[in-house]
Amino acid sequence: MKTKKIFLLTAVLSVQLSFAQFAKVVDKDGYVNLRENADAESKIIGKVNSDEIVYVFESDPTHKSWANVSNGYIHNSRLKYIKSYQAIPSTVRDANKAIFKSGNIKINIVSGKFNFKENEKDFSSTLHGDYYKEQQVWGIDGTIPKTHYLSITAQIGDKTIQIPEKEIENLFEVNNKSTTCYYDRINDTLYISMLNSDGAGTYVALFTIEKGEYKGRTLEIPF
Repeated sequence: MKTKKIFLLTAVLSVQLSFAQFAKVVDKDGYVNLRENADAESKIIGKVNSDEIVYVFESDPTHKSWANVSNGYIHNSRLKYIKSYQAIPSTVRDANKAIFKSGNIKINIVSGKFNFKENEKDFSSTLHGDYYKEQQVWGIDGTIPKTHYLSITAQIGDKTIQIPEKEIENLFEVNNKSTTCYYDRINDTLYISMLNSDGAGTYVALFTIEKGEYKGRTLEIPF
């Protein structure tokens, strides 16, 4: 019975994640309204600045013009979906690494086994969740982490950009086969997208590199 429940949960998550994705806010006014419901007359509960990354959850099919994001709704006309940019094809994607290459762009992701015994002292638990080196832990749900990132490096032309260790050290249960990369050539922006772990520990991450400089990451629980 337990195996059946896990299978059903995995199937439901697979369906949800097939519709969910990252997007960038694009609006000539410099921001977009965040509404309480999927309706232009709905209450405005906040604003999201242009170029900010949001995660779009599976939306109600009766409101296809609206994107369901954290805490509210944004009209789809104000979003540019990351997967609409040029996809950088992978040359290798296995348990220990992922390599993507196109022209003068190359992304190299290295992952490996996590030694919990050596790092156990850096974990802590609070009422708000589990932490590793004072950062929220991603990818585990009451279990011991088995894998983690060792490095993420991008080369764009003659520039080499290393994602800071602080930005990847709390991300566990790596799934390189679910990693994708996209390049916005007009704005010289590279996006590295991950879907890691499984079940209740599932999370998505997006790293942004703009004009040869690392700009930050976006993390979300996709359900």
